[in-house]
This record gives sequence, C-alpha cells and structure tokens, in this order.
Amino acid sequence: MIGIRALLLASTFALAGCSLAPKTVLPDPPVPQSWPVGDAYLLQSEAALPILSYQSVFTDPRLQTLTEQALTNNRDLRVAYANVAAARAQARVTRAGQFPEIGISGGAGYSDGSSSSGSGSSTGGGGGRGDFSLRGGVTAFELDLFGKLANATEADRNRALATEAASRTVRLALIANLAEAWATYGADRDLLKIAEDTAANARESVRLTKARLDGGVAPRTDLRQAEQILATAEDAIAQQRTALAQDENLIRLLVGGDVDRALLPTGLADVTPAIASLPAGVNSQILLRRPDVIEAEYGLRAANADIGVARAQLFPSISLTGLLGFASNALSSLFDSGSFNWSAGGDVTAPIFDAGGRRAGVAVSEAQRDAALAGYEGAIQTAFREVADALAVQGTIAERARAAAANTAAAADTATLTDARYKGGIDNFLASLDAQRSLYAARRSEIATQLLLVQTRIALFRALGGDSGAWAAPPKS
Repeated sequence: MIGIRALLLASTFALAGCSLAPKTVLPDPPVPQSWPVGDAYLLQSEAALPILSYQSVFTDPRLQTLTEQALTNNRDLRVAYANVAAARAQARVTRAGQFPEIGISGGAGYSDGSSSSGSGSSTGGGGGRGDFSLRGGVTAFELDLFGKLANATEADRNRALATEAASRTVRLALIANLAEAWATYGADRDLLKIAEDTAANARESVRLTKARLDGGVAPRTDLRQAEQILATAEDAIAQQRTALAQDENLIRLLVGGDVDRALLPTGLADVTPAIASLPAGVNSQILLRRPDVIEAEYGLRAANADIGVARAQLFPSISLTGLLGFASNALSSLFDSGSFNWSAGGDVTAPIFDAGGRRAGVAVSEAQRDAALAGYEGAIQTAFREVADALAVQGTIAERARAAAANTAAAADTATLTDARYKGGIDNFLASLDAQRSLYAARRSEIATQLLLVQTRIALFRALGGDSGAWAAPPKS
C-alpha cells in the first residue's frame, strides 16, 4: 500500500512540471536610448540616475513631515494596500489547487434490531447493532499533466505583483500631489500678498485723487478709475483667500487628517529651494522601473500564463482518489488488523466535441496577450513622452523665470515714474492706471512662472517613478 501511494505521488510531481504556456519575451523598449537633445533639453552627462527618495527631492522638513503623515493616513493608499493583500491571498488560493487535499472523517451509529408482528399481539427479539468507522485520504486530486494548475497559479501571482505595482503608483502619485498642493499653497500666499499690496496702493490713490478732485485739479473720472482699481484688488483678495482655504482642504485630504498650519509654507521663497532639481540626460532604460510600466509587465506575464491554462483545457483531465481507514461493528475492535480497508481510483475526462469552444478560449487568451503586449509598450512610450516633456520645460524655465523677473522690475519702475509724472501734472491718470495694471499682471505672471519651475521638478520626479519605495522589488507571494 505504501509503495503504491509513493509511486502515485512521485508520478504526480514528475508530470506537474509540464507547461503549455509560451515563454514571456519582453520586447525592446519602443523609445530611443536617450532623451531628446537640443536647446530645449540641455543634455547633461549620460551617467545613470541614482535611485531617489522623496526625502532627497523634497528637502523641507515640513513637507517631509506632511508626506510621512499622508503615507500613514491617506485612504486611497489604504485601499491600494488592501487590494494588494487580497491579490496575494487569491494567488495562494489558486496555488493550493496544485496539491492534494487530505481529509479525515469518522462516524458512529447504532440500530435497534427489535420488531413486532401479528394482530393485537407482539413479540420482541433481536438486538442492537453498532457501526464505527475512521477514514482519511485524498478526494478528486487532479494530476497537473499539462500545467493548467501551475499556469493558473503563475497568472494569479503575476496579477498580484501587478496589483502591488499599482499600489506603488498610488504612493508615488500621493507624494507628488502633496508636494504640488504644498507648492500651490505657497504661490497663493504670494498672490494674496500682491493683491493686498495692490489694494493698499489703490486706497492711497483713491485718497490722493479725491483730494485733487476736491481741489479742482483732477476730474471725477480719475476718482472713478482709481475706485475701479481698488474694487478689483479687493475682489482679488477675496479670491485668494478662497484659494488658500481650498489649498488647505486639499492638503488635509491628501494627508488624511488635520494639518498643522506651521507645516505650510509662507510663500514661494520657502518652496523653491525646498524642492531639488533633478538631472537631465538619463538613459531611457530607467523607465522600466516606473511602477505603471512594472504593472504592465506583470500583466503581460499573467496573460502569457493564461494561454497555458487555455491550451491545457484541450487535453484530458485525470483525477485520482484514495481512501484508507478502519471500519468495525464494535468500537473495541475498530483498530484491529481485520478492520483496515483501503480504496483507490481515477477518473479521466477528455473533450470530444465542444463546437470549437476550447480552441476559441485559446484564441481569446492569445488576443489578450497581444493586447497586454501593446499596453506594455504603450506604457513605456507614454512614460518617455512625460519625461521628455518635463525635461523640455526644465531646459527653458530658467530663462522664463529671468524674463519674468526682468519684466516685473521694469513694470515696477514704470509704475513709479508714471505715478510721479501724474502727480507732477505731466501725464494724465490713465497712464498711471495702465502702469499699475501692468505691474499687477507682471507680478502675478512672475509667481506663475516660479510655480511652474517647482511643478516641473515635481513632474519629473513623478515621470521617472522617482520614489525609492515605488522602485523596490515586489516580494513574492
């Protein structure tokens, strides 16, 4: 008996190594081997980019504290982690089908042998009868001759790894979104200061113009135009206060709880040096480390394994059963040698005619593999485009920032000179009004350019899949 069981087990594991799944061959990345070059890209050294952590890019301790809180409390990230746990468990469920399920059962019963007969009279006789049993064994264990179960396990394992990569995409996006919200809050603080300064200047202008009107020097239209500037600035103040409140709401959502205002920036002067610039000119192979590309790769591997499952359906399925145990009419003799019994059997199921359904299943799996392959290549191409776009902005944003600063300086000087000429009676109030509007627009434009500089650094961090946690190799299920 032991020899037969050992032979069956050895045969099972020897045949289980067969697989009908095609080998996964990843295509060459469908992008150039280096980033675009030219004036817009400012190509630097082609040395490999080191693995980055968000601490090395977002250097401000306040932003790091908020990021740590977000990684602990953010609800979207919790959902992603729960999905990973579920996918890992499902892979273990599928893998369990590759092994025999061994169970044990026991029973005990007693029947009364007495009976009655005749009309109006009865006689008793006979006696009770007991039945006792204890059995264990394997029920309907499928021999994985053609790798159906092994490929199903491989498919679910790769889907679990794809789910884990997706969770790291959520983590990376959370870190980048929080940094963007933090930077936007700083920019809105500066815009609020500009609106308040403009309103203060407008109030002074209204006061002086009203005095000139009362003295018969200025017309009423000058006063009304000054009042328009004041009303516009006061409206801008209200809008910026709303924007700041909404920025706080977004940061609170990303962090997943209340936010200490001491951790928020006072302006872009805090933000710009706190977010480091990333080097350009990195080999494009680094895109293979992006979590969305990793997710697409594991999706391709899972689709390949599904082909093996579909192909195995074309071949016979063999199931084995085996039971051994003891049965006796008396509990005291249950384990006697004469009470031992065993049984073994097998079933074979083979498809004969299914109107082409199983072959169509193979065709479906192959088409899904082709779609997964195209998705994998598309993910790489999209990643390349995102990085190239960020590098294009990074290569020119310094010039734009210098131009914006020069424009603001010129507009401020023009406003000062024009106001002096108006007060001296050389220019009319319309020239001073235009100069103030130009200065207001120039200051806002400079803030927008500085914010874009910071956002470009964050976008490049996101596009390269820069978080070291997002790049860590997923553990095996």
